[in-house]
Amino acid sequence: MARVKLVQFWRPNIGYRVGLVRNENVIDITMPDMGLKTTNDFIENAAAGGLTLAQFVEQVLNAQPRAVYAWSELDMPRDLYAPHLALPLLPPEVWAAGVTYQRSAEFRDNETGESIYDRAHNEARPEVFFKGSVTRCVGPNQPIGVRRDSRFTAPEPELALVIGHRGEVIGYTIANDVSAWDIERDNPLYLPQSKIFRGACALGPSIVTPDELPNPYAVDIHCRITRDTKIIFEESSNTARLKRTFEELLEYLLRDNPVPGASVLCTGTGIIVPEQAALREGDIVEIEIPPIGVLRNPVKQWGERAS
Repeated sequence: MARVKLVQFWRPNIGYRVGLVRNENVIDITMPDMGLKTTNDFIENAAAGGLTLAQFVEQVLNAQPRAVYAWSELDMPRDLYAPHLALPLLPPEVWAAGVTYQRSAEFRDNETGESIYDRAHNEARPEVFFKGSVTRCVGPNQPIGVRRDSRFTAPEPELALVIGHRGEVIGYTIANDVSAWDIERDNPLYLPQSKIFRGACALGPSIVTPDELPNPYAVDIHCRITRDTKIIFEESSNTARLKRTFEELLEYLLRDNPVPGASVLCTGTGIIVPEQAALREGDIVEIEIPPIGVLRNPVKQWGERAS
């Protein structure tokens, strides 16, 4: 069975391209003349043909000779004059599930002094919320943001599901559900403001098909924050600690809620960053999930902090 790992990347004077990762190389599989300009086009055409994403990519790969790039050549900060990695897809919607790990529930209850998060963790209905659209998302090496009215913004490293046109899981990627925890701590009704803002979601560096990740409930997730070349936070978790299945999360997400194909669902975090490591301008956040890769993003402070 085909195993596929996809990226999108920018080529100067040409625009965005779709790449198939093989070992340390990226093969350009874009076919504009066939309407295959983005990863979303591949997803849509695979669904229309009744094929898996991996099957469709394999068909396209054999169609004509391809340009090949070294991964190291593309894994660079955004530069309009040089090739570089971009968002692995253009999600029309990004959703997220909360308190899917017990540690997340305990942390948020401690912050609010209430039991609502523990209840959401244990009851049948999960916490599912809208995270944003592609305009709030950034790709590898692009800046994630800190709101000007937040003093405790933190990364939330997560395994994310790429959703097909029939609501099925067609792939996995890494998500950084950047969150202004102090705003949510002030009042849970402020959740949208703590979750949705410029640069609040990073995705990438690649999408892998389910064949590439045969057991998504035994996936190591590693996170580190570097400040002035020094690691100030480092921790790992594993999706084995998830309380809920992905099917359960999708069932509630899609219940009377039409979610477009190529959307993304973040599945929650089991890594809790302490307030002492709250994100600052210039920090570097790295999230690693084999075999998806390392999602690396600098931190940008938006405007002057409110007093």
